[in-house]
Amino acid sequence: MALRGEGIHLLAPTVPLYVMQASAPGPTALIQAGIHGDEIAGVHALQELLEESLRPAAGRLLVVPVMNPGAYRARQRAEPGGLDLNRAFPGDATAERYEPRLAAAFMALVEEERPALVATLHESKKRYDPSVTPSFGQTLVYGVEPCPVVLQRVVDELNEARRSDEERWATLYYPVATSSTEVIVDAIGCVGTCVETWMGFPEQRRVQMHKQVVKRLLAAVGVLD
Repeated sequence: MALRGEGIHLLAPTVPLYVMQASAPGPTALIQAGIHGDEIAGVHALQELLEESLRPAAGRLLVVPVMNPGAYRARQRAEPGGLDLNRAFPGDATAERYEPRLAAAFMALVEEERPALVATLHESKKRYDPSVTPSFGQTLVYGVEPCPVVLQRVVDELNEARRSDEERWATLYYPVATSSTEVIVDAIGCVGTCVETWMGFPEQRRVQMHKQVVKRLLAAVGVLD
């Protein structure tokens, strides 16, 4: 199957996919947000990055700012009466329900593009505490051991630049068999992570954090300078 060309494509009628191609060869990175509709900072971060003309320096960059539009409009984890999209992978293109069909479309994109990095932007009501399970805020979550070296490098960079100890980041191993990240890593062997900011911070600060993490992840795999 031919790769999608530059421009805006649709995974579903209201799920745009932005495809950007650099002149220099390099890896492909795929970033998505809004898979849970009440986790809005990642959506706004990707929209702002697109408005700021984020472009790959090498390879390809694919961005899905709002993966689950119905849930996002309702500002709920799932669309009213719907399923949790992040528990619907790898999906089923023939399913009656919307979420498995969308998950299958996203998996088809991943199989076609074979990205080196897949990151999904999330938020958590709980600040990460190793003694509290689950708690995710301020973590880069991975579901397939060992922890990718890239993730630890990005966490170290974020902690060097943090404004306070409250903003300290960590890597977190938390496997969920039907989540998009874990299924994709199992399927193609890429670096996969869920970026989790803590909702205790003001919304605009969380948006800025997501933007910083996205840029550092893209730089770490060679898509940005």
